[in-house]
Amino acid sequence: MVTLLTERGRYEAAASTEGESLWLPAVALSMATGWELKPEGFCRDEICVPLSRGRESEFRRGEEVDAAKLFRYAGQPLAASRDKSVWSFGTSAAIRSSALESLEAPDIGLPDLAGKVHRISDHRGKKVFLSTWASW
Repeated sequence: MVTLLTERGRYEAAASTEGESLWLPAVALSMATGWELKPEGFCRDEICVPLSRGRESEFRRGEEVDAAKLFRYAGQPLAASRDKSVWSFGTSAAIRSSALESLEAPDIGLPDLAGKVHRISDHRGKKVFLSTWASW
């Protein structure tokens, strides 16, 4: 079992690690990151990373996908704890740059004091001021 940290949140998934590889069930990869293996390659929303003929076997074995290899291949940042029990998957600089150009904030959700979660997307089209602090 490993912990996956992604922009979508925290996920626990059955996985196996071998060296620098993280073999996840394809369903877990899709739920945690949005990436899916399709005939044209790995796709997430409208973005596809094509795989040349014969390369699919490098990324897939049965129903498992090497998530670490995918992220490296796609140029997206990732990091793993020393014992490989926690993996963090980031967003590529190109995607972040595109978001900055559009001036659209990532859709984060934060709870208020009563525990109700408020999302940025709930306020699209309005100006939002987000102030944060820490007690430490």
